[in-house]
Amino acid sequence: MKLGLTILLLMVLTGGAYSQDKLFQTDANLPKPRYGFIITGNADFDMPAGDMAKSFGLDYRVGFGTLYKSKKNWVFGAKCDFILGNDVKNDSLMINIRDQYNTSWNGKYVEFINSGGTRVAVPIYERGYSIGLEAGRIFKTSKYHPANGIMVLTSGGCMRYKIVIYNSNKDVYQIRGNYLKGYDRLTNGIFFEQYVGYVYFSKNRLINFHLGLDALFGITQDRRDYLYDVMHTDNKQRLDILYGLRGGWYIPMFRRKSEDLLFD
Repeated sequence: MKLGLTILLLMVLTGGAYSQDKLFQTDANLPKPRYGFIITGNADFDMPAGDMAKSFGLDYRVGFGTLYKSKKNWVFGAKCDFILGNDVKNDSLMINIRDQYNTSWNGKYVEFINSGGTRVAVPIYERGYSIGLEAGRIFKTSKYHPANGIMVLTSGGCMRYKIVIYNSNKDVYQIRGNYLKGYDRLTNGIFFEQYVGYVYFSKNRLINFHLGLDALFGITQDRRDYLYDVMHTDNKQRLDILYGLRGGWYIPMFRRKSEDLLFD
């Protein structure tokens, strides 16, 4: 009997303490979003669409930037991405000067007869960059982790890309110096980009990343006055699209609060 009364008393006291904790747990006791600057490193794996799909195959982007995150989880900053690809689809490229017996097109290199009368393979690449400003917000998915959640970012700026024709030995006279400008399809213009993904910041600041879906839309135009291989200009407006998977690593430089220093 005494044992039963003792257990009952302990249950009442424990329940009362638990109820008291719940009673005094308010939003003021919950962790607040940290704020400050973030150094970003990003990478994309892209599928081209629109006019860009006529010129290039799969490519990828790597870049860096900086963001400022506010107390309200708004973010804004600047970024730069480099466009890298090894699949050129334009099979008319340099058709007027390349080796006439090289009838196959693989989008990786073009064969020429060099100045010494030898057949050489000259690699070709897609290379470019985009640079601009970005802004958005993190929508928290848990009140206990207010800096983590779904991040929506909108970006805008300028982009530029071309076909790099890499004749390292400079032994093909037709593509030396200014002659290259008639073949490289230099293109530039403005872009708008939309990103939606999940962002995570660990409490110890060691694991901080984001991963999501990205779509870039470029309004561009070829900037060369004359294309030697097709013997005409190409000044029509282009719609270049890149969409795919984007992720990256964050290095936060958040301001530390006094309670962090006491209770970390």
